[in-house]
Amino acid sequence: MKKIHLPILALCGCLLLGACANKTAEDSDTFVIKRGTNLSHWLSQSWVVGEARAQRVTEADIARIAELGFDHVRIPIDEVQFWDEDGNKLPAAWDLLTNALDNCIKYNLRAIVDLHIIRSHNFNAGFSGGHNTLWEDEAAQDALINLWYQLSDALKDYPCKWVAYEFMNEPVAEDHEQWNKLVAKVHKALREREPNRTLVIGSNMWQGVDTMEFLKVPEGDKHILLSCHFYHPMVLTHYTAPWTEAGRYSGPVTYPGVMIPEDEFAKLDDANKEVFRQFTTEWNKDRLKEMVGKAAKVAGELGLPLYCGEWGVFQQNAPAECKYNWYRDMIEIFDEFDMSWSTWCYFDEFGFWSLEKQEIVDQPLVDILLSGKAL
Repeated sequence: MKKIHLPILALCGCLLLGACANKTAEDSDTFVIKRGTNLSHWLSQSWVVGEARAQRVTEADIARIAELGFDHVRIPIDEVQFWDEDGNKLPAAWDLLTNALDNCIKYNLRAIVDLHIIRSHNFNAGFSGGHNTLWEDEAAQDALINLWYQLSDALKDYPCKWVAYEFMNEPVAEDHEQWNKLVAKVHKALREREPNRTLVIGSNMWQGVDTMEFLKVPEGDKHILLSCHFYHPMVLTHYTAPWTEAGRYSGPVTYPGVMIPEDEFAKLDDANKEVFRQFTTEWNKDRLKEMVGKAAKVAGELGLPLYCGEWGVFQQNAPAECKYNWYRDMIEIFDEFDMSWSTWCYFDEFGFWSLEKQEIVDQPLVDILLSGKAL
């Protein structure tokens, strides 16, 4: 598929415009962010309800995130949390979301509302044996638009500089054009209602940097924030994570350097050797920068800012020195490309705040995250 190229004049204009973090706030509709974190497994990927759900993210959490030095949060939400199977609203989740957004404004945090999982599309469907009907079913696509009509009705009064919409997380269409067509369709529907709202749009196949070149977004819309996700190398970022192939390896790893030593690789069976062969070569900042650079190149050509909406390391068993080295390199790369970002996530499975202990459990990680450029 062909890559989109704007006229040379537009490319020159993009150099003057710069990335989102460098825009001024003179335009009241400008959504300006630099560093944030995801409020995960709260209104998404969780079956916890009632008071336990309400206490997972409170005003104190929003205040803490702001006090630490973050400037925004990404809030994943799922269809099943907000609507029952008959399409009726479930008021408790809506109240939690709007209360969180109110608190974000109170504490000077921007927010991205991310529709993470819908009934017709789950980014994990391929791994779980499920099937996404969204790509073949026009009614499912119209239903997605209807979800956003209802979200827009509830959120449209929040100023555009405070709240942005990510209308679908990590698309996994078999053909890139299926996603591009849906982008155009949802974009048109939302723009008829909210012409100045920032829309966060990622590429097909889990918003990977390798597929950014196939993404098509409507031209001439300055309120688009391109989004990628980045979890490479998976053998480190998902070290021993039970839900991934990469998590099957529990031997020693090195970063920067050759991730899996030759003698450890030799112990693997043939099937695992195929999975882990990519980690037997050198992994370092230069390699990561080259990968992220693919997305940055597309963003530059389109004259749009670039955002890494998810990145992080599964904390349970990850070797501390390797983990911190990786985080330092990623922060430097984001700064070099003038990218904004949000970690996956605030809570201690991938993050730094313990819900159980109600304390920061990884201060070195916080220090590294806040060592880079701010707004």
